[in-house]
Amino acid sequence: MASILFRGVQARPFLLYPSALFGRKSGVLYCTIKGTQTHTAAPENKQPQLKVSPQTKAKVLDKISQDYEAIIGIETHVQLSTLTKAFCSCPYNYGSQPNTCICPICMGLPGTLPVLNSKVIEFAVKVGLALNSKLSLNSKFDRKQYFYPDLPKGYQISQFDIPIASGGYVDLDLPVEFGGGHRRFGITRVHMEEDAGKLLHSGNGSYSQEITFSLYSVDLNRAGVPLLEIVSEPDMRSGIEASEYAAELQRLVRYLGVSNGNMQEGSLRCDVNVSVRPIGQLEFGTKVEIKNLNSFSAMNRAIDFEISRQVSLHSQGQSDQIVQETRLWEEGGQKTVTMRKKEGLSDYRYFPEPDLPEVILTEDYVGSIRSSLPELPELKRRRYEKMGLSMQDVLFLANDVNVAGFFDATIGKGADVKLAANWIMGDIAAYMKNEKLSINEIKLTPQELAELIASIKGGTISGKIGKEILFELIAKGGTVKGLIEEKDLVQASYFTLFTYCYFKCIYIEQNLY
Repeated sequence: MASILFRGVQARPFLLYPSALFGRKSGVLYCTIKGTQTHTAAPENKQPQLKVSPQTKAKVLDKISQDYEAIIGIETHVQLSTLTKAFCSCPYNYGSQPNTCICPICMGLPGTLPVLNSKVIEFAVKVGLALNSKLSLNSKFDRKQYFYPDLPKGYQISQFDIPIASGGYVDLDLPVEFGGGHRRFGITRVHMEEDAGKLLHSGNGSYSQEITFSLYSVDLNRAGVPLLEIVSEPDMRSGIEASEYAAELQRLVRYLGVSNGNMQEGSLRCDVNVSVRPIGQLEFGTKVEIKNLNSFSAMNRAIDFEISRQVSLHSQGQSDQIVQETRLWEEGGQKTVTMRKKEGLSDYRYFPEPDLPEVILTEDYVGSIRSSLPELPELKRRRYEKMGLSMQDVLFLANDVNVAGFFDATIGKGADVKLAANWIMGDIAAYMKNEKLSINEIKLTPQELAELIASIKGGTISGKIGKEILFELIAKGGTVKGLIEEKDLVQASYFTLFTYCYFKCIYIEQNLY
């Protein structure tokens, strides 16, 4: 029976027809969740993004911080870059045609059983170690039960009371333009789970759960894709701290190679919890969850708006209007709007997953993974600092694992540290930005950049000629020596010029007399 259903779905992706379901020519399909309150967003004309100067924004936030304190925590979902899904052998490729990466297991058909992908465990242990967390040598999976059209089984395989890792912290450096400084933010837990499918919304961008169209699609390609949920402690106090924390997690998973961390593809999704309280109050205020944060910049702006909104309600004596809910960030209006009332843990009715055994880690297994960890962003930044680089240089070079690798390889060939940093951050970075290329896609090699720097420093060629050679090396490749000889670009030394002029004068004098 399951195979017959599966063949039917393969032939025709999930399409929900309200008219067919209710026998009407024009039907309305309502997707409701128990205990939730929905907000219907009316179609709106796209408005230009409101521009607020950093100075004005800083003044407002400074005034707020005198009387109130923001409490911010983040739940980050990291999509793991495994070849197959968490509990079946289906591949997952972002951008694939709907319902082409599915099987009876990730569709939740009756009679199917999950089989855990061992790579998920390995990646989870890597992240746990990188976050300085305590690993659970014995953990288990649980069923998180709720109803939504993109959840085919009616529950999500996750971890509840015994996550694979707990505790830990993240160290980071704030950008110089935001005052700089070192920060440490705590980690509550790291747990494994599977992703849900995806609803293919209408083209008007509405987040309404009231669907007024004759056709509505569910894509299950993403269902069953392995995730790590990283829950932070409520240690952040501003939008910039929260966005930098999320950016550090992105750097971390990219350094580890467990995820590409692309927010635009949904590989890194952050749900932010924000509350405010008067300065000196120990109890937390009512928290609000913010979703639809597609960039770190949007996260920063959404949090600062929500802080201002909540403080304004407190100041007007309307703090009772701050309710526990999920709000969406509207980029066009630069504001948060109500999406639904927030569910509590009891709504999910967790219980142990009966179809999966316990996850047991051995000390030898953990030790082998620990020894394979690369140099992580925090250690790399400290090493670059010891080289004498400024914090601005350090943050730029360590931000991208590939740029950091290119820089390390260049100085490994004997290049001057500061000159190598300047070339990479200046002309090379400008070229990559203009051509929309990564450092792995240019033709220039670390060996040739080191050779170019040595040629300029040694006086063989001038800095101006060096730039001309650089752009040719980036675009076409080749060697520094080859280009110098080919174009006859050797710069004459002062001694050579003096000797040439001396003998030229003697020659002219002899011919005159």
